[in-house]
Amino acid sequence: MSASLQSSPTLASGHEFVPATLLRVFVGEQDRHKSRPLYETIILKAREMRLAGATVLRGPLGFGRSHRLHTQKILRLSDDLPVVVEIVDTPEKIEDFLPVLDEIMTGGIATLEQISIVRPTNKQNTVAA
Repeated sequence: MSASLQSSPTLASGHEFVPATLLRVFVGEQDRHKSRPLYETIILKAREMRLAGATVLRGPLGFGRSHRLHTQKILRLSDDLPVVVEIVDTPEKIEDFLPVLDEIMTGGIATLEQISIVRPTNKQNTVAA
């Protein structure tokens, strides 16, 4: 987790709630930036900018603006399954990342949510990233 994510006071439950922003980017598996998958470029740029964390999730079914179904069902093979990239960090760092995202995205959609990261205060239970 980024050192810039400052935790709030410990709650009675023994957890800290850390305010953060979740950037969620919806693209297709076949979307590209230059010769690389777009989702991979997004993750690598987020890592390069030292954002707190990022994950790619591949969806088994979805549709976008065209309403064309993208599915992994055997009888209806799609070569462009939905992919969601989730990135978490402070609002400021996510805001700094948005112009980079604008440069590399030609389609898809992005959303922002204000979230709370829940983490235990018991240091024995924490996992090193």
